[in-house]
Amino acid sequence: MNLLEQIRAAQSRLDTYISEYFSKPLDTDNTVKEATYYSINNGGKRLRPFLVYSVGNLFGANEADLDVAAAAIECIHSYSLVHDDLPAMDDDDLRRGKPTCHIAFDEAQAILAGDALQTLAFELLSEHTFQVSAQQQLAMINTLAKASGIQGMVGGQALDIAATDMSVTLDELEHIHRLKTGALLNCAIKLGAYCAPNIDEEVMSALDTYGQKLGLAFQVQDDILDIEGDTAVLGKPQGSDLDNHKSTYPALLGLDGAKNKAHQLVEDALLALDAIPHNTDVLAELAKYIIERDH
Repeated sequence: MNLLEQIRAAQSRLDTYISEYFSKPLDTDNTVKEATYYSINNGGKRLRPFLVYSVGNLFGANEADLDVAAAAIECIHSYSLVHDDLPAMDDDDLRRGKPTCHIAFDEAQAILAGDALQTLAFELLSEHTFQVSAQQQLAMINTLAKASGIQGMVGGQALDIAATDMSVTLDELEHIHRLKTGALLNCAIKLGAYCAPNIDEEVMSALDTYGQKLGLAFQVQDDILDIEGDTAVLGKPQGSDLDNHKSTYPALLGLDGAKNKAHQLVEDALLALDAIPHNTDVLAELAKYIIERDH
């Protein structure tokens, strides 16, 4: 299979897992259940789960373990989008071509759906019997908590809000997005690795470097698409970052400079893969795809 076929296969596998979870009788209000499922069943590319599967498969991880880790990180990612779209945050009405959760339901249900997805991530990771040690399972929980919390995604979001209408340096912008976007992408890589036995420190270090570069490249491309993309393809309003006076790479570097930055980050990511004594072709292809995508 080519890369896009592999991404779609991973997406289908994860969608089946999520559908099975929400098809079970849950002791809860039906509306919040529907809002929560609506929020995670959102037509996303599932790149973070794909990273979990790709890295885990590279090192011989158990598929059922990867399903749990992939679902957990997608829960966190989906919750963050629901809350980002709220009127108090980015105030978006459209997400991936569909009404955002607070538009489809209401603000209260959107907040609750986000909260439910956040806690579901840790429910899944903590109750599953993994084929690796309890220490590695604990490392998964700790890694996801840090990547999604005040030292990761939430902290980056707070810095991003503080930088609105402000002038920031390139180093400051990279720090924002290393937390806001990069932390969760890098976490996906680590989760896949922790699902596998016998991962040594040198390999983890190389994966960490790859993940950091990939995360920043992803954000730079997002900033570029906000200028060059089409609303119908993006699935959200084109130009929303400019309208919200967000700090972006094109604003600091110019459009050509941002494109050069993205390509350099991908080259750095590919260089990190050279230190891993396995066939990393899929991870290399993904890094290139990150800056070639149109949404």
